[in-house]
Amino acid sequence: MSNNCPQLEENSTAEEILRAGIEAANGPVALACSFSLEDVTIIDIAHQAGLKLGVFAIDTGRLNEETYEVAEALVERYRLKIDWYFPKHEQVEKLEREKGLFSFRESLENRHDCCHIRKVEPLSRALKELKGWVTGMRRDQSVTRGDLNAIEFDEANGGILKINPLISWSERQVMDFAKEHNLPSNRLYKQGYRSIGCAPCTRSIGPWDNVRDGRWWWENAENKECGLHRR
Repeated sequence: MSNNCPQLEENSTAEEILRAGIEAANGPVALACSFSLEDVTIIDIAHQAGLKLGVFAIDTGRLNEETYEVAEALVERYRLKIDWYFPKHEQVEKLEREKGLFSFRESLENRHDCCHIRKVEPLSRALKELKGWVTGMRRDQSVTRGDLNAIEFDEANGGILKINPLISWSERQVMDFAKEHNLPSNRLYKQGYRSIGCAPCTRSIGPWDNVRDGRWWWENAENKECGLHRR
């Protein structure tokens, strides 16, 4: 891998960012897929451009049924191979026996514990053999993402490349792209969900709310990350 991130123009397209990141990684690159419209958009862009991009997903054990439906639709449409990762069952058992099923609502510390077991630890295994990973993060999603770079070194995960091809896209651009290309879409979007994670930590919101207001709605905005995107 190069010691420098590729230099990109601010108006680079998602395909250009994706292509530059994959080339710079000089090794296996995969999309961390939560089956959001952003992730589905990236899969379609990579497919149309003929880019070699793996796809992995983390099954936390508390995903919505509608999320699994999108995964199946992607497998069928793109003949996609999804590498699934799961939390270690003994850690989940210990958490639920000692703290109960909804401990994540009791404190920020408890919520971080749950996210670490169900998301962060599986992610570390998913990234172990990769030279780069791709996310669907956008700058306007939340206050915690406003300073994202298109391609950056992920020091929290061993310094591999982290590629964010949709950073400058708006929510409307993503929705329009998905509609134009008739992409598989989570049915929960039509019920007012705008950011979809684990079922107990996600709810519908209004069009006037911030896109991630439905995630961990009992917490302050600056805390609304699960630990997957430590910087």
